[in-house]
Amino acid sequence: MRNYYRIHRILIIIIVLVLNLITSCTENNKSKADKSGSDSIQVVLPKNRQPNADPSFERTKDTISLNGPHSITRSVLQDRNGNIWLASWEGIIRYDGKLFTNITLKEGLPQFHVFSILEDRSGNLWFGTIGGGVIRFNGRNYTNFTSHDHLVGNSVICIQEDKAGNIWLGTTEGVSCYSGNNFRNFTTQNGLSSNFVSSIEEDKNGKLWFGTNGGINCYDPLHSSISGGPSFVNFSRSKDLSFHNVRAILEDREGHIWICSQEGLNRFDGKSLTTIPTYFPMNIFEDRAGNLWLSGGKENGKDMTLYKYDGKIFSEIKTSLQIFGVTEDRDGNIWFGTASGVCRYDGKSQPGQNSAFAYFKDSLN
Repeated sequence: MRNYYRIHRILIIIIVLVLNLITSCTENNKSKADKSGSDSIQVVLPKNRQPNADPSFERTKDTISLNGPHSITRSVLQDRNGNIWLASWEGIIRYDGKLFTNITLKEGLPQFHVFSILEDRSGNLWFGTIGGGVIRFNGRNYTNFTSHDHLVGNSVICIQEDKAGNIWLGTTEGVSCYSGNNFRNFTTQNGLSSNFVSSIEEDKNGKLWFGTNGGINCYDPLHSSISGGPSFVNFSRSKDLSFHNVRAILEDREGHIWICSQEGLNRFDGKSLTTIPTYFPMNIFEDRAGNLWLSGGKENGKDMTLYKYDGKIFSEIKTSLQIFGVTEDRDGNIWFGTASGVCRYDGKSQPGQNSAFAYFKDSLN
């Protein structure tokens, strides 16, 4: 019994020392953040850490965190209920405005890297994974579709819903179209320039644009073959584009098609292509004010950068963050998925000013 109480006292001492260490580290990091310059994105650490909220899913496998994922976050989306959903290397993460919940761990879903997110018109959430197919959440149940269900490939890079309600899934092995009952699959044998599909966009005329590592493919459902499925019109570097490896496509409110790749940026106005000199844009997003946000690397793809385009000028925002997915919430905040978690911009301060960006990050790191 004496040994029991002795061990108990030792454990209490260890816990107190650890708590003191955490407090010390938090204060040190806060001091560093206060001293950061105004020319770069400031890291603002969350306050009022709750004792039951674990700082890192990755480290402890707990399902609740104040700070969210610490690994690659490829996509960010706000659903119709106001929840922020993250597609991360730690699984599916939901943020309710206070806490992050790791849905993958909580629901016992397959442990795969999550790459893409879509909310369809019915309110279903679709999560594309790397190696695990696609997961559909209807608000109650999770359903996993894989190649066993005739999905063309199990690594789902992008997801798009068309005007008819079909769900298009771009994979590393082609494109699948889900009508609600089954999958129709399309590959290079059906006219795609490459099976690696990294981006899908539907324009205002109902045409679907597929970005691949072999250029762009455009599908017009009004002129598709009746029996053979989509008829793809291919654009590649050898023909029309200034680049080959397409990473992202976006139609802006003016109807321009923006095409991003590691080799450059093009804008298509419906008649001609314009090449815009930027470095390696990898992602693009348009906010409600009509600003375009582009992220990627500088020369040689080493230094990361973020651009904001207001329709006239590309403003460079200095950052060390490698930014992937971007979205805007209903309050006007811009959310960035990064290589080490998620970052939120208040949408009001001038980028580069103090406290403009809040980074959900464990202060122990």
